[in-house]
Amino acid sequence: MVMKNLYIFVFILLFVQFSFGQLVINELDADTPSTDTQEFIELKSDAPNFSLNGFVVVLFNGSTSGGDASYFTLDLDGYTTDANGVFLIGGPEVSPVPDVLLSENIIQNGADAVAIYIGNDTDFPEGTIATTTNLLDALIHDTDDADDTGLMTLLGVMEQINEDENNNKTTESIQRKDDGTYEVKTPTPGALNDGSGTQFNGILITTSFDQYNEGDNVDIVFTTETNVTSDLTFDVTLANESFTMADYSGNTSVTITAGTNTVTNTIQLIDDVDDEGDEVLKITFGTIPSGFIRLNDNKELRVIDNDFTVASWGTPLNPTFGNVASTAPVDYYNSLEGLADAALVQAIQDIVADPTTVRTHSYADIVEILGSADQSPENSNQVWLLYTEQQRPKLDFAGLTDINETWNREHTYPRSRGEFQDFRDFDDIADGISGFVTTNADSLRHANSDAHGLRATDSNENSSRGNQHYGEYNGPTGNLGSWKGDVARGIFFLVTRYKALQVVNGFPDDTDSTISELGDLATLLDWHRNDPPDDFEMNRNNVIYNWQFNRNPFIDQPDLAEYIWGNNAGQVWSNTLSIDDNEINRFSLYPNPANSYIMISAKGKRGDLEVLDTLGNVLVEQPFEEITKVNLNLSAGVYLVRFYYDDTSVIKRIILR
Repeated sequence: MVMKNLYIFVFILLFVQFSFGQLVINELDADTPSTDTQEFIELKSDAPNFSLNGFVVVLFNGSTSGGDASYFTLDLDGYTTDANGVFLIGGPEVSPVPDVLLSENIIQNGADAVAIYIGNDTDFPEGTIATTTNLLDALIHDTDDADDTGLMTLLGVMEQINEDENNNKTTESIQRKDDGTYEVKTPTPGALNDGSGTQFNGILITTSFDQYNEGDNVDIVFTTETNVTSDLTFDVTLANESFTMADYSGNTSVTITAGTNTVTNTIQLIDDVDDEGDEVLKITFGTIPSGFIRLNDNKELRVIDNDFTVASWGTPLNPTFGNVASTAPVDYYNSLEGLADAALVQAIQDIVADPTTVRTHSYADIVEILGSADQSPENSNQVWLLYTEQQRPKLDFAGLTDINETWNREHTYPRSRGEFQDFRDFDDIADGISGFVTTNADSLRHANSDAHGLRATDSNENSSRGNQHYGEYNGPTGNLGSWKGDVARGIFFLVTRYKALQVVNGFPDDTDSTISELGDLATLLDWHRNDPPDDFEMNRNNVIYNWQFNRNPFIDQPDLAEYIWGNNAGQVWSNTLSIDDNEINRFSLYPNPANSYIMISAKGKRGDLEVLDTLGNVLVEQPFEEITKVNLNLSAGVYLVRFYYDDTSVIKRIILR
């Protein structure tokens, strides 16, 4: 009886080992054109429709910094191979559609490794050193890199395969041959490498355009690679996040009739009267009958909402003043009264970094915050971009690598200079206005997601700016400088909010002794003076206050900068000495932007005025009365008009085209 049980145990053990041994890495394409959206890993089992329960795919980083440790795992529980024994794991543009979709640019190019183990993803937390324990198969790959002998030893692999051996690394893949060796040739994702096996009929979704307006008809074409022998019927869905069944009408059941290979379904987009924002519909296959595969899926179409709103204030290029009131409590700055020097700075910090009041949200939340704070006054579905002085759809927020014609989050105080970085457990989660943590002046890491220091910016321009000091960086060629004062006040906020940050004169080198120093203070003061806060910036301050429970005092009380760093440094600050909003609003300049002249309405005041360029040079001087015309024979750009009257001065900004 004991001997019989032993035989049974040995039989089961051999059967399990034999079954496990049937699963191999059949094909790998790690380096594909552009941003690696077509990269894939293909597994193969000897038996068709093979259960992948109990297996895990692990990717190992063979670089010096990677240390031959795991950087990605995929648990295969619940999956099976297809009728050819093939299982496809790949990026968003792999065709046919992978069984498991990866984000773009997950698979490193080498020297790295792909391995299959018996086990679960929990057996391989990130940073696990490569091992042969429970290893079924491993492929060490590169793109003309030196052999990683350490990784080869750890995985017991004798050969490292070069995807670029034919100098075609982005258009060829590594493929396993029947004898267990490898060759490099044209990729065959989702199919046997030798072209044998069951041939599936692929179904493709196409549309004439990728963008439509509310009220448009959308013709969705479904095409199979070969004619169907009997009626092929399946369903699709269009709903996606805020785009729901209420946003369209039409049939989402699809039938391709026998003897044909294509059909068109027409969907009408509902033109409602609500400003829902631009949306994205997603055409997604339901269950596909046996014998067919999806050549693409989840096809996204942008739906432009024509019910966008226009604000009552202007963009930074066409600024208005006095239309947006501050939402600060009337006593918000009372504690600053009568203070000077360090005491004044400390009192500001006590307000804007109050640990009992101020909130910090995640870096992921910043996308939503900027969508409101930097919303374009001309179109509520777009954001206004710093530096490039243009608007862009909110939907065009950049991914990790796709940066052309997109926007992203610009740290006006560069992270590399401030030494504040992402914290994954916190910053990767967007949990909205109700999700926050408390903070204080010592919490430098919270500067990473402080909306007062972050702006919506053209992704390429953000990259071009890098971590340059202001004054070194003056914006892209041809910009009119409408952003400069905004940046200055954002920096002034950050260096008073966080103890570790400093703004200094000059351009400090990137050395340990100058970490957390940003320049140039003199430049930023000039920008602050010559580009005063407008309605766009006040609205921005109000939006952020609603989230973070702190305000930028240099927007609400612009003269504070002079009392800390400028002409009034060392003097006692008093709110009664600040120019009242009513005084600023007393002056109207039109047209603005202007061409050859401006008209001034001074509401009962008389005095003298100067027109200055952004460097402070006086270009025009003349008296003004209640209604005054000022001729301007000046080139296009941003200028300041300074009014002197009753021992007071007021600055307004104009733009000449």
